[in-house]
Amino acid sequence: MDVDPRLFENVVSDSEVRKIVLSYLVHNCFKETAESFIACSGMKRTADCSVDIDKRKPIYNHVLEGNALKAIELTNELAVDLLTSNPDVHFDLLILHFIELVRAKDCASALEFAQKELRPFGKLLERCLDKLQDCMALLAYDDPETSPMFHYLSLEYRHSVADALNSAVLAHANLPSYTSMERLLQHTTVVRQRLNQELGKDGPPTFTLKAFLKS
Repeated sequence: MDVDPRLFENVVSDSEVRKIVLSYLVHNCFKETAESFIACSGMKRTADCSVDIDKRKPIYNHVLEGNALKAIELTNELAVDLLTSNPDVHFDLLILHFIELVRAKDCASALEFAQKELRPFGKLLERCLDKLQDCMALLAYDDPETSPMFHYLSLEYRHSVADALNSAVLAHANLPSYTSMERLLQHTTVVRQRLNQELGKDGPPTFTLKAFLKS
């Protein structure tokens, strides 16, 4: 059985739904879209509705463009201790620069950068060591994009690093590091999974976003 959505008509109000949408737009630095949404929906602008978007968005975009060193520079200007407090994020940014050196076939510079900037992280964090070994293996391929580690060169990987950095910046400013929409989906998934386990065939099926979007 599935859950009749009409049961929830009075549980979540339209204003709460709009707040969830706005949270997503602001979190992901869609400033113009957020401002248009506020204007079209008649919402009241809150003091923090666009906090630091003008500072966060360039950082996010630099990561997506592969310009990790500029992203690091702007992050340090915004919050000097942020990357020190988030070594995993700092390491991933440095990995992106390494990847761009590999992509440009500047293997000598990539090796020097890895020895100087990346190796110290491998001594501190086991996860960093594993990733460093994977990325160093890219140097062995004439065409790194055909290697088993090709995902490090993908736009999806840049997005994951940009999202992690953006969340760290928000957390540093004592703001939610995840959107209301993400938390809602996480809670829905856990609750439906628990109900399915406890009630079996008499309960609702487990929730997946992919299945929900197709329904």
